[in-house]
Formats: sequence, C-alpha cells, structure tokens
Amino acid sequence: MSNSISILGLGLMGQALAGSLLDAGHQVTVWNRSAGKGDDLVARGATRAATVAEAVAASPLVIVCVLDYVAVHALLTDVPLDGRVLVNLTNGRPSEARETARLVAGRGGDYLDGGVMAVPQMIGNPGALILYSGSQAAFDGHRDTLGIMAEPRFVGADPGLAPLLDLAMLTGMYGQFAGVLEAVALVASEKVPVVEFTSTLLVPWLNAMASTMPRLAEQIEAGDYSTDVSNLEINRVGAAGLMRAFEEQGVKPDLLLPLKAIIDQRVARGHGTEGLQGLIEELR
Repeated sequence: MSNSISILGLGLMGQALAGSLLDAGHQVTVWNRSAGKGDDLVARGATRAATVAEAVAASPLVIVCVLDYVAVHALLTDVPLDGRVLVNLTNGRPSEARETARLVAGRGGDYLDGGVMAVPQMIGNPGALILYSGSQAAFDGHRDTLGIMAEPRFVGADPGLAPLLDLAMLTGMYGQFAGVLEAVALVASEKVPVVEFTSTLLVPWLNAMASTMPRLAEQIEAGDYSTDVSNLEINRVGAAGLMRAFEEQGVKPDLLLPLKAIIDQRVARGHGTEGLQGLIEELR
C-alpha cells in the first residue's frame, strides 16, 4: 500500500477522492487544469503539482478522474509512467479502457480501470463502491488504499470489464429514473401530491419489482421466456392503454415509447405468450 498518491482531475469526484485520502492521513499530490480547484485540498495538506509530469513523478499510485478518455490521453502525452500504477476512474467505454491499458503498458506502467458506483458525497463512506478491472497485481498491491475511497471490487483482468459493468448499472438507473419521471408527471397531471405518492406508493412498488430481477436474470441466462404473470400480449394491450391515458392527461410518454415499440415488435414476431424477459432477444 502506498502512502503517497497523486490525483489528476479535481472536479467534484476528484476532490472527493482526494479528500478521503487526505482524511486517512495519506500524502496527496493534486493537479488540475484550473489550479484554483485545488485550493481547499492544499489548505488541508495536499501538495499542488505544477504539471501532470510532476504529479505523476510524485507518487507510485496515480488516480485519474477527468471528463473523458480523450482528456486522459491528452494528459498523459509524453509523460513517463515507468513503475507507476495508473488508476483511471474516468467514465468511458470498454474499448477506450482497453486502448488506455495498452497505452499505459507501452509507457512502462501498470493499469487499472474503474467504474465509480457512487456520487461524490458518498466517497469515503459506507455504501460507496468502485469496480476495478485490469492488473490483478496492481489491485492487490493497493487494495487498502483504494478501500479508503470506496469498497473496492475487482471484476476481472480485462480492463474493459469495469466500464462495461459501470455502464450497465447506469443503464438500469436511467431506466428507473425514466419510469419515475413518467409516473410523477402522470399523477401530477391530476394535482396528486408527488412526494406522498412517491414515498408511500411508488418506492415500495419499485422495491417489490426489484426483488424479482434476479429471477428474471436466471430465466434470461437459461433462455426461458415463459411466464406465470402478464405475458407480452397483455403488456402490449396495457402499454397501448397507458399511452392513451398519457395523451388524455396531457403528459408526454416519450420516455416509455421505446419500450412500447419493442413490445409491439416482439409480439408481431409471434412471441406474445412470452414474459417481459423475452424482449432481450430484440436487443441482441
């Protein structure tokens, strides 16, 4: 475990990561394109690096958290990485993670890609999770340090796995928010108090539905699209009625329309007796 860590990028997440390491007593070197973003961290004991190269040279463990992988590559141009472990916590695609791993290896460094499953306020607290993939040796060697920021979970040697799982989890989150926004817009159209509706009715219902997801995944993995609840034909009729209700209430169902379209498509292919899990075949 290294007591010296460098952080490149001081947006809200980068500041939270650096702050958690400072609170744990680590020596933290920070760099940001706009130097002023590091003022609070420097006041708390961090060292400000004038350049990326200076920050990288200061620590064997370098954490990068910037806007995108284009920015990551721009930062690392001509910067020696010999003997460094680069942990990239920038959100991106699996292909970008694999490309960055090759770039780092070509410069003599070791690489971990990470998917941050937390908002900045959660960093350093129970409930924060960061997924890592890439170098097992790098992960094992710095597990304790990584564990200060969030629960560290190694998901495989392929650098692309952490961003893949990160994007998949974000996909589930976006779908959930889409449904919640549509639901709240619908009840608000009749001046129903949305806070009471959300806390007493919607959230318990969503929690109950979430508990069925592992069984859904088992069925998908087994190729079993049978159902003992509402099949796709019933859902097709129900979705059509739902769209009509939105129209009558003066609410746009735009976030739900793609789901209705794929239900219609699956039923039109002759699979109306399947459960909702059968829709995955339309996505493959």
